Amino acid sequence: MSKRAKISNAITYIILILVSIVWLFPFVCLILQSFRSYITEPGGQVNYLLPKTFSLDSYKFLFSEECQFFKWYGNTLIIAVCVTIMQTIFVLMVSYALSRMRFKGRELLMRFWLILGMFPGFLTMICLYFLLKQFGLTQAGAIPGLILIGFASSGMGYYVCKGYFDTIPKSLDEAARIDGANRFQVFTIMLIPLSKPIIIYTALVAFMAPWCDYIFASYIAFGYSDSYNVAVAMYRWVMTNDYQGYFTRFCAGGLLVAVPITILFMCLQKYYVEGVTGGAVKG
Repeated sequence: MSKRAKISNAITYIILILVSIVWLFPFVCLILQSFRSYITEPGGQVNYLLPKTFSLDSYKFLFSEECQFFKWYGNTLIIAVCVTIMQTIFVLMVSYALSRMRFKGRELLMRFWLILGMFPGFLTMICLYFLLKQFGLTQAGAIPGLILIGFASSGMGYYVCKGYFDTIPKSLDEAARIDGANRFQVFTIMLIPLSKPIIIYTALVAFMAPWCDYIFASYIAFGYSDSYNVAVAMYRWVMTNDYQGYFTRFCAGGLLVAVPITILFMCLQKYYVEGVTGGAVKG
């Protein structure tokens, strides 16, 4: 390796290390502050990073009967799992139809969905709220309402999945049809087993949105704490109480929220990357 290449590599590694430190520093602070006792070391703004004594007081509070944290956590998990299952199935079906079938208005429909997807979802908040309210899907009924919102327009996120299906040779479909298989059998028996990376990618993306959602959940469940998800509950919990006193408990709750999605990405990163790269081959 030439001297110039070694210098270039060294600069690259230094930049990557610095970027990694910038990205990891907030997460490290979150972890350390969650182990600071709100009893012996109260306050949110302190001039030191490491706790003077490591304590589980914040986590004990979250597990206590005084706090509804695990009810909110359960609400979030129910919404995220239900949306993930339904949205993944729906996106796969829409992607298959647009990839394999040719029908009148197909190109127009794809262009329309593409344009519609450019508008942020929160523009429909007021309309969705009053529509859901008519069916009793707000406040006490917010959980099924949020599940409905989560997958109702999920078919518009077909782009990457359709691109992945386009990379699978259509000759396989034709061979299966010659052997007597119908479209449903081709889709479920042949295409789905070949699409593990894009299925995992679609499921991860579908899981992340409701798991981290604050905007929709905050107004659909407004004023009814039993229907809050973790994001809404912790925000209101901190804002309606002493921020300085609840800071460490907020950090502990944030860490527990981050754990599942972190584990999922670490375990399924390989398939996630394969799904993205495979779906990007064709549009």
